[in-house]
Amino acid sequence: MKVLVNDREVHLAPGMTVRHALIGAGLLRDVETGKKVFDEWDNETGLDGALSENARIYVREKGPA
Repeated sequence: MKVLVNDREVHLAPGMTVRHALIGAGLLRDVETGKKVFDEWDNETGLDGALSENARIYVREKGPA
């Protein structure tokens, strides 16, 4: 399945998680050093979260609430 991480296409096997997408995009280290993962609606997402075809996730600094 295809997901977008920071608008970069990453291909994963069905059933893989946010963590797998970040590994595929080379961004897991950013999360380990304090950045957060958000979905396309700006909801914070955990590393074990499920993904579906064409899901969009973004890695960035947590902004003000």
